[in-house]
Amino acid sequence: MTHDGTKAMDRKLTDTEWQARLTPEQYRVLREAGTERPWSSPLNDEKREGEFVCAGCGAVLYRSADKFDSGCGWPSFTRAAGEIIERPDHSHGMIRTELLCGHCGGHLGHVFDDGPLPTGKRHCINGVSLAFEPEDQS
Repeated sequence: MTHDGTKAMDRKLTDTEWQARLTPEQYRVLREAGTERPWSSPLNDEKREGEFVCAGCGAVLYRSADKFDSGCGWPSFTRAAGEIIERPDHSHGMIRTELLCGHCGGHLGHVFDDGPLPTGKRHCINGVSLAFEPEDQS
């Protein structure tokens, strides 16, 4: 389910449909497993309460309560709040674990075992893969 309770979109959109839906940078990161430049996302400094949703499909992925400043240049979280797929990534001569949106399959970033307690995990996420939805303040 997405943040508004609707079913997440089908991951079977064509490349043309994805290109129409996303900005060029979102497409490069979400659909081609690119990486945004460190320190380039305004979400690094986002401190308000709320949810971080997939920029591709709107599925809730992370909550602000699990966000922390890792100093790595990308938004970082100790755990996911939504469905995340983990898969081995052997690109660039490294062995890592890639994180994908469980609803649309978009590339989010990677998870590392150097985060704070209680999980010890650092979900290092491309900010362009996310959209922030602040908690209702009413």
